[in-house]
Amino acid sequence: MAMSLNKCQLIGNLTRDPELKQLPGGQTVASFGLATNSSWKDASGERKEKTEFHNLVVWGKLAEICGQYLKKGSKAYFEGRIQTRDWEAEDGTKRYRTEIVVENMIMLDKKGAEIEGGSYERSAGGIKNEGDYSSQDEAAPAEAPVKAGAAKSDDVSVDDLPF
Repeated sequence: MAMSLNKCQLIGNLTRDPELKQLPGGQTVASFGLATNSSWKDASGERKEKTEFHNLVVWGKLAEICGQYLKKGSKAYFEGRIQTRDWEAEDGTKRYRTEIVVENMIMLDKKGAEIEGGSYERSAGGIKNEGDYSSQDEAAPAEAPVKAGAAKSDDVSVDDLPF
């Protein structure tokens, strides 16, 4: 029996505010970009840097939490799986998009960082996915991972995706 693993861990900064969409079936999806940086010294000892850009997709309650507490520039840890979708563009060409389907998230901004006009305190308690964070004024704990809901890629067809 062959074993396989599709797991991705990223720490970076959001390149844009999360874009939330409500699908016809009531499912919430958030999409946004994340930038990760790497640096090294080349053979001559000169320091080099490279930035990679990633497309992230988040489903369910975790999508709502990302939409409420993350914004462009926010630093966070994301864990999920890599997925590549393909479709036919209007001009008939085949298009591809590789994205990270997020299953866990940890906010890493410094204590007291500004979020949507308010501030939050870090807490060892963390955000629980079943918690209700619908109030804009409610403080967001920021240290424990958030598990995604039971959304499975089988539940939604590629035609339902908003991007």
